[in-house]
Amino acid sequence: MKRFFNTRETIVKEGLEGLLRSSYGADLCRLDGAEDIHVILRRDWQKERVAVLSGGGSGHEPAHAGFVGKGMLTGAVCGQLFASPGVDAILAALRAVTGEAGCLLIVKNYTGDRLNFGIAAEQAKALGLKVDLVIIGDDIALGRTDKARGIAGTVLVHKIAGAAAEAGQSLAEIAALARKVAGSLSSIGLALSDCNVFTPDQKPRLTDNEAELGLGIHGEAGVERIPMANLDTLMARTADKLEASLPDEGKFVILLNMLGSVPPLEAFALLDGFSRTSLAGRTEWIIGPAPLMTALDMNGFSLTALPADPAFIAALAADAAPRSWPGLAHFAPVATLPCPALPDTFVDAPSDDPILRKLITTGAEALLANEARLNALDAKCGDGDAGSTFAESGRQILKALDSLPLASPQKLLATIGRLLARHSGGSSGVLLSILATTAGHDENWREGLQKGAAQMQAYGGAHAGDRTMLDALLPAIEALNAGKSPAAAAAAARAGADATRSMKARAGRASYIPADQLADIPDPGAEAIAVLFESLAKSL
Repeated sequence: MKRFFNTRETIVKEGLEGLLRSSYGADLCRLDGAEDIHVILRRDWQKERVAVLSGGGSGHEPAHAGFVGKGMLTGAVCGQLFASPGVDAILAALRAVTGEAGCLLIVKNYTGDRLNFGIAAEQAKALGLKVDLVIIGDDIALGRTDKARGIAGTVLVHKIAGAAAEAGQSLAEIAALARKVAGSLSSIGLALSDCNVFTPDQKPRLTDNEAELGLGIHGEAGVERIPMANLDTLMARTADKLEASLPDEGKFVILLNMLGSVPPLEAFALLDGFSRTSLAGRTEWIIGPAPLMTALDMNGFSLTALPADPAFIAALAADAAPRSWPGLAHFAPVATLPCPALPDTFVDAPSDDPILRKLITTGAEALLANEARLNALDAKCGDGDAGSTFAESGRQILKALDSLPLASPQKLLATIGRLLARHSGGSSGVLLSILATTAGHDENWREGLQKGAAQMQAYGGAHAGDRTMLDALLPAIEALNAGKSPAAAAAAARAGADATRSMKARAGRASYIPADQLADIPDPGAEAIAVLFESLAKSL
C-alpha cells in the first residue's frame, strides 16, 4: 500500500520533528544529544511538582507525545514503531524531569514496556530519584487477568494523573489515584481491518465480509472474528461486550477512541450508534469520538468505560494544554431548536391528467433505472453520485404524484420546483429546481422552460459547450419551444449528450480533471437529460 514516508527506520524521528514544528508542538521540546533517544518534554517544566511520564512504541499517535503539556504528561518516551523505548531513553527522561517531588511512570501492560520502564525506574532510584510506576491493563477482550493489555484507557490515566500533579498533590497521592483509575478501567476494540506497519507486501488478515472484536493496538488478532454488519450492529456487539465486564450498578464515563483511519463523519455516526445501545443508558459523560490511542491505519474504534467517580470527573474536566485532548462532555439527548415555518410545497390543490401522470411516472422511473449506470459514468469524471442525485429527484416526484396539480402545467412546474428545492441534493437537483420554478411563473410552459434554462445559466455559471447537462437540455427545450415533437426534442437531447464526449469541461467537477481522462465519456448530467427525454418520447 502507498504511504507517506522515507524509510521505516526514520519515520518516528521525522514524525516527532514534525510535531515539534507544528502548532500542536508549540510548547514542547525534545532531548538532544543521542541518535536513538526520542523524548518529548514540556518546554516550561521547572521540576516544582511531581512529573508524569509515559511512553511506549510509536504508531499510536497522538499517544504519547501528543499528550505532553500542562495538565497531562510532563514528557513522553517514544520507541520505534510498536517497540518499547530503551532503558537509556527512559532514564534520560527521568533525569530530565524529576525534581524533589518525584516522578510517576505510567506504563502499558506489555512485556517490553514493563521491563524497560521497570529497569529504568530502578536505576533512577539508585541515583537518588523518587520514582513510582503504575501499570495499565484495561483491555477486557481476554477477561480480567494480569496479562490484560494496556490500550486507550491509558490516556484517561494520563489526564487524571496529570491533573492531580498540576494541582500540587504528592507522588504517593497521585500514584494511588492512578492505580485506582487503572483498576477501574475497561476497554474493548473492534476493527474492520488490521494495520500495516510500513510493510509493502503485507497481506490483509480480514476479508471484506469480516470484522474483528477484541483485537490489540499492534495489529494482534482479535478474540472473535464476526460477520461484517451495519454500524448499529457492530457498535452494539462492542458495547454489549464491554457492559458485560462492568459492575451491575453505577454510571460511567465513556471514551470513544478511533484507531487510525476512521473518517470524522463515520466517527460521529458511531457515537450516534452508541446512543442506541444498552450501555448508553448508563453513560453520564462522553469523551470523543477522537483518535487518542491509534494503531497506525487501522480502520476501527474502541470503547473505554470508567466509573463516574466525582474525583475522576473533576480531574478529567480540569484544563489541559495538549490540543489532542478532546475534553469531557455530558452525554445527553441532542439539543434542538424548533424549525422555523417554511413555505408549503403543495400550495395548489391536487388534480389529475392521465397523459401528464404517465409522462411523469415514465420519466421518474427512467431516472431510477439508470441510477447505477449514471453513477458509474460520474465516477470517471466526478464524485460518482450523479445517478443517485437524479434518481432521488425521481423518487420524490413519484412519492408526491397524487399531491401534484397535474391538470395545470404552470402550477405543476412551480410545485415540482418547490419539491426539488426541498428534497433533492447536489447541484443538478438545485438547477432543475430553478428550471421548474422559473417555468412555473409563465402561463406558456414552453416559453417558461426557456426562461428557466436562462436562469440555470445565470445562477450555475455554465453555458452551452461547457460539457454539462445544459448541452442536452438547451437543444431539447429549443426544439419544444419551436413547436417540434417530443421525439424531436429527445433526438436533440441525445445529440447534445453525445457531443459532450469530445467537449472540454469548463464547469462542474469534471473541469478539474485532465481532458485526456474524459475522452469519449459523455457528461453524466447530459446523459441523464437525454435518458429523460427519450423515455418521455417513447411513452407518448
